Amino acid sequence: MRSLSVYLALISNNLLRNTIMDPSQSYLKFIRMYAQKLVAEHTLPRDKEEWIRNRKVIRKNLLKAVGGFPEKRCDLDPVVVEKLDFEDYHIEKILIQTLPDVWMTGNVYVPNGLGPYPAMLCVHGHWQGAKQDPVVQARCCGLVKQGFVVLAVDAFGAGERGISTSLGEYHGEMTAATLLPTGQLLAGIQMYENSRCADYLQSRTDVDGERLGITGTSGGGNQTMYAGAIEERFGVVIPVCSVGNYQAYLGTACCMCELIPGVLTFTEEWGVLGLIAPRALMIINATQDAVQFSVEEAKKSVAKAKTIFCYYGVERNIRHVPIESQHDYNKPMREAMYGWVCKHLKKEGDGSPIDEPNIETVAPEILRCFADDSRPKSYVTIPKLARRFSRQALKHHIIPNHKKSWEEERDSRLDVLKEIVGIYDEFVTVPVPIPIPVDPSQQNGGVRFELEPEPGIRCLLEWDEGLNQEIALTVGFESEVFNTEEAAYCQKYGVDRLNLTLRATGCYSPKPNRIGNAIDHNTGQWGAWVGRPLVGQWVKDIQIALAWIEESYNTYPQVTLVTRENAFIPGAIAAALENRIHRVVGLDCPLTLQANDRYGIGSLGVLFPGMLQMVGDIDHLCALISPRPLCLVAGKNMQGEQLTDTILDKTLKYVSAIYELNNSEGLSIISAENKKKWPQQIFGT
Repeated sequence: MRSLSVYLALISNNLLRNTIMDPSQSYLKFIRMYAQKLVAEHTLPRDKEEWIRNRKVIRKNLLKAVGGFPEKRCDLDPVVVEKLDFEDYHIEKILIQTLPDVWMTGNVYVPNGLGPYPAMLCVHGHWQGAKQDPVVQARCCGLVKQGFVVLAVDAFGAGERGISTSLGEYHGEMTAATLLPTGQLLAGIQMYENSRCADYLQSRTDVDGERLGITGTSGGGNQTMYAGAIEERFGVVIPVCSVGNYQAYLGTACCMCELIPGVLTFTEEWGVLGLIAPRALMIINATQDAVQFSVEEAKKSVAKAKTIFCYYGVERNIRHVPIESQHDYNKPMREAMYGWVCKHLKKEGDGSPIDEPNIETVAPEILRCFADDSRPKSYVTIPKLARRFSRQALKHHIIPNHKKSWEEERDSRLDVLKEIVGIYDEFVTVPVPIPIPVDPSQQNGGVRFELEPEPGIRCLLEWDEGLNQEIALTVGFESEVFNTEEAAYCQKYGVDRLNLTLRATGCYSPKPNRIGNAIDHNTGQWGAWVGRPLVGQWVKDIQIALAWIEESYNTYPQVTLVTRENAFIPGAIAAALENRIHRVVGLDCPLTLQANDRYGIGSLGVLFPGMLQMVGDIDHLCALISPRPLCLVAGKNMQGEQLTDTILDKTLKYVSAIYELNNSEGLSIISAENKKKWPQQIFGT
C-alpha cells in the first residue's frame, strides 16, 4: 500500500511532470480519439445484400436513439385558420395535430388550378422567423410558382410554437434538455412531426401523394436528412448547409434538435444518407460554412453514400452541389433545388438548375396562424410536453411494499447505471499521480495532483490532511463546494478534504463551453455523440478518487461525498454504485427532473436520455443510496427554485418510503433556512 508520504515525496522531488500543455483541450482530444475507434468499426458494406442487413440496424438504432415513434397516430384534425390570396397562388394558414393536443402551425402554398400537384415540405433552420422567415418564404414562393403544393411548418419549440408567443425564441440548450430525461428527444419529435406532414399532404385532394419531397437548410437540413432517412414517402430529399461528418461535430456546438445520442456507436453520417437510397438525394453545401457543414466534410460522407446508391444501380440519384456562399439558402441554392425536384417529381428537365421566377415575400407577421397574441394559454410547448412524457415515464415506478421487490428493482436500476457509466470496473488500479505546480502563497499546505481515470483524460485532486480518520470528498462544477465557514469547520475538527475537479470542468473545460443556460453545453453534447454521457464519465472520476483514498490511507477512512448543485446527480449515481462512500450530502441540489417550465442555469451533462423511464426521478436515484446516510440540504427544482416543505414531502415520497422499508433513519432533509447547520449534523463537534 502506498502511503501519503510517498506521494508527497514524489511531488516535492518533482519526479513526475504534467504533460498536458493545455488542460482545456484534453477532453476534446479524448472524445475525438474515442470517436475514431468507434468509426473504425463502421465499414462500407461489400454488396447490396450486406447493406440491406446493415440498413435495418442503422434505422432501428436511429429511431431508438431519439425515443422512437408512437405506436398509434392520432387524428390530424386539420384546421384552416385563414386563406391569403396572391396572383398565382394562395396560402392557407393551418393547424394540424401531430400528437394528442400538440398542434403544429403551418402555411400551405397552393397553385391556382385543379391539381393534383406534387408537394414539397419546407422545414426551417434556426432563422428567427421560422416558417415565416423571408429565407423560408423565398423557396416556398419559387416552388409554388413552378406547380408544387408547398407546406412550410414551425418546428416544435420554434416560430409560433415557442414558450412565449413572439417569434425568434430558441428551442435548444436547456429548453430542449427538459425532454432529454424522458427519452423523447427533440430530434425525434421533429422526425415524427415531419412524418405527420407527409400524412397531411397525402390527405389533401390537390396533392399527388406519390410525389412528395422535403428540403431545408441548417437545422432544417438536418431535419430533412433524418426525415428522408426514416420516412420513405419523401421521394426527393434535399438537405442544404447541413451535411458533413459526425466526427466534425466534436469540437463545435450544435442545437439540441440536431443531437442524436450515441449515433457514432452505430454509424457515421454516410450511413444515414444511405438510408435514403435509392430515392433522389441532392446535398447542397456552402464553401464558407462551419466545419461540421463544410464541403470537405460532406465529401467524405457523400463518397461513401454514393457507393450505396451504386448498389441500387442509381448512382445518378445522388448529387453533391457546392455553392460559393456562406451559410444560407440563397438563390443559386434554390435554383439547384428547383431543377432537382422538377426532374424527380415532375419528370421535367435533366436536373440542372432552373432560373427562379419573380418572387415577393411578405412581412412575417402576416403568415402567423395565431395573430395578435391569440394562441391559447393551454397550447402545448416543449416544457409542457416534457412534463406529460415525464409523468408517463414514472407511472411504473411504484413504491415496493416489501424488501424483496425493492432489491429486484434496485439491482435492475444499478445495471442501467453501470451501462451509463460505461466500462464500469469495481476494482480500479490507481495510476501514479501527476503533480500540479502551485503558487506557494496560495497553497495553504495542501497537495494538488492529477489522476487518469481513463487513458488520455485527467481529473484534478486537491488534498488537505486532517486526522486521517474521516474525509470529505467534494465535487462541484462552477463554484467552490465548501464556503469559507464550511472549510474552516472541517479544518477545526480534523476532517480531511479531497476536492475533485471532474474532467471537462474547471481548468479542463474548453472555451467556449456554455450556450445559454447550459453551462457545459458543448462537452455534454460531445459525450452524447459517442454514446458516453458525461454524467457517466464523471462517475468514473469519482471512482478513481475513491480508489486513491483506498490505496493511500493505511486505514480506509469514513468517506462523506459532498456535492453542490447539479453535481449531486453524478454524485448520487456514484454513491449508488460505490459502497466505499459511507454517506452523501447534496447542497443546493436538484431533487426532481420534472418541470413546468424550461430548465434554468445548470448542467446538460448530468442528464442522460431516458433516465426517468429506466431509473426514475432523482428521488428514485437517491433511494439506491439507502440505507446509508443521505443529507439533502436546501433542495431545488431544475429551474433553481427553492422547494417548499410541502413540495419537498411530495417530491421525496419514494426515497422516504425506501429508507423506511430498510428500517433506516439515514435520510435527513435540511431546509434552506437551516443550511448552515449541516456540517455539525454530518461531522459532529
